[in-house]
Amino acid sequence: MPKRVKQVKRPADLNGLVQRLVHLSTSNQDSDISPPTKAQVSMLMAELGRRGGKKGGKRRLETMTAGERSAAARKAAQARWGKK
Repeated sequence: MPKRVKQVKRPADLNGLVQRLVHLSTSNQDSDISPPTKAQVSMLMAELGRRGGKKGGKRRLETMTAGERSAAARKAAQARWGKK
């Protein structure tokens, strides 16, 4: 019976995954690199979305006029309190 090939456990955090992928791509081994799994792609996209989300509110606040901010706040209050 042939021996099973043990796979290296992949790191859970994004930086560890990137480090592993860079190491695999720059090493001189003739091994095939498997494409990222859906979970890995999802984790990467979530991280990118988080980065944009942290900037989005501040940037939106800087570009909105006082009247636009007031209208947005009024609309948010209606959405919160209008249902009751």
